[in-house]
Amino acid sequence: MNPLSTLRRRARQLHGPLRRWAAPLLPAHQSLATVREYRHFLESWRAYSRLPGAEPLRFEDGYPCLFDRTPTTPYDPHYFHQAVWAAERIAAHQPEEHVDVGSEITFVGMLSVIVPVAFVDIRPFPVALANLHPLAGDLLRGLPFADRSIPSLSCLHVAEHVGLGRYGDDLAVDGTKRACAELQRILANKGRLYFSVPVGRPRVCFNAHRIHAPRQILGYFPELELEEFSLIGDDYRLVHDAAVDAAGDLDYGCGLFAFRRPR
Repeated sequence: MNPLSTLRRRARQLHGPLRRWAAPLLPAHQSLATVREYRHFLESWRAYSRLPGAEPLRFEDGYPCLFDRTPTTPYDPHYFHQAVWAAERIAAHQPEEHVDVGSEITFVGMLSVIVPVAFVDIRPFPVALANLHPLAGDLLRGLPFADRSIPSLSCLHVAEHVGLGRYGDDLAVDGTKRACAELQRILANKGRLYFSVPVGRPRVCFNAHRIHAPRQILGYFPELELEEFSLIGDDYRLVHDAAVDAAGDLDYGCGLFAFRRPR
């Protein structure tokens, strides 16, 4: 192979990793894109101030929002689709109460409108709503629930972080496996668990997350039955009732697992 072609190919391979490693050192305000957007902001400031009836604009009241002029509404496809997926199933089964472990707080808050929710997180959530009850808990050190005591349970985009220290948890190479074992321990007979993790080529992206093959996850819940596997692909589309092995070639998909403990 041509040495120059080899060098270019290697540079393309390193572009993503180098960008991730450099991101904490290069905040957005240092980027050329920010300079360009500030120019647009100042042009808009001047144009607005010249409109008939415009309020006086003062420097001390300015609040530059530079990156919201996008052609479509931005969203995180994993978190958006998993929240809708889980909420739909929880609402359909109408549990008397629900326990969530570490999922995204907007999902948990909205869920508390339809069912009382105990929200467990390693970093206690300093907000209480009428139907939302925050608790401190650690998937590695043990959750504050008895064996087989929780009939309705969710843990969305959480277990892949456990054991990497990102959120102040202990380091553990088997963190995801231990997290799954703890969820399995507290799930009641005939109880349902709604669970998600990144799926695709298995690897550790330290210290952000792990990515798992779906069959790895099935092996981590040997006592539970899989009722449904759905999938968010690299194209950001949600596929209901996907084949378990459909994620094998993905780079960074999201597997949505609905488990049930048999009687």
